[in-house]
Amino acid sequence: MSEAKWYVVHTYSGYENKVKANIDKTIENRHLEDQILEVQVPMQDVVELKNGVQKASQKKMFPGYVLIHMIMNDDTWYVVRNTRGVTGFVGPGSKPVPLTDAEMAGLGIQQENIVVDYEVGDTVQVIAGAWADTVGVIQSMNMQKQSLTINVELFGRETPVEISFAEVKKTV
Repeated sequence: MSEAKWYVVHTYSGYENKVKANIDKTIENRHLEDQILEVQVPMQDVVELKNGVQKASQKKMFPGYVLIHMIMNDDTWYVVRNTRGVTGFVGPGSKPVPLTDAEMAGLGIQQENIVVDYEVGDTVQVIAGAWADTVGVIQSMNMQKQSLTINVELFGRETPVEISFAEVKKTV
């Protein structure tokens, strides 16, 4: 299996969030979660001055573009390319070119790989986020997304919850 890389997709201006939503829905419908890992519309915080009042808001870093972390193959290319609002991948001709690690570092999106000392079947405690102080047994691990799935008891029944590696610690 080839490695997932970040690609840039050109969209109609103003359609970035719609494209993200459409791709996310297609990923779910076609069960491509293991091939298209993440879709992002990079945003930045800005402070605007209007009528003498400072107002904090978010603006798109790259209007007309969406970043996609995916494994490039014919199926994923077809799904993304034929999403409503997408005009094409960024690259010469019809060949998408992945972003380099140096380009991703400049965007502040690329996260470092976290080395973990636990595996499926181990008991972990959640140390951050909405599930803090919850204890659960690891059901599955996704190294690409750097997350794991644990079962937690919610309303008297076991419910799977996906949590980042950084938010858990192994219990002894």
